[in-house]
Amino acid sequence: MNRKLLNNTQRINHPAKIFGVHFPFRLEPFVYFMADSLSIDYKGGYWEMYEIGNGGFYMAPQGETFQVSCRNGYEGTLSGDAFGITVCLYAYSQMAFSEIPELAETCAEHYHLLREYIFEHEEVAAILGAID
Repeated sequence: MNRKLLNNTQRINHPAKIFGVHFPFRLEPFVYFMADSLSIDYKGGYWEMYEIGNGGFYMAPQGETFQVSCRNGYEGTLSGDAFGITVCLYAYSQMAFSEIPELAETCAEHYHLLREYIFEHEEVAAILGAID
């Protein structure tokens, strides 16, 4: 399954098409909050955005590694890409319980699309350890 890096125009339009106004006001800030809560190495920065071949979407910080400590007991180091996937999975999972039905449904759908994608990722074992 492939992924496509979104260009500057697509960075605005693509998430809006999927999540509507909930992306900039709810989901994107929550992704950054989750990143901060999962890694002491996370200090903010520019995140790339990707469209996955199955219709999924995720964001990832550029080219760094992150020491991760999860509530499930997992501790390890993830690449920026794997960290972004992990953070998005956490955010989608939490937002799937939103009081806004369309946001909850969309986040639940994108959780499953992104989780399907990780089985082709070179860090699949670490991502699964962090989310399960």
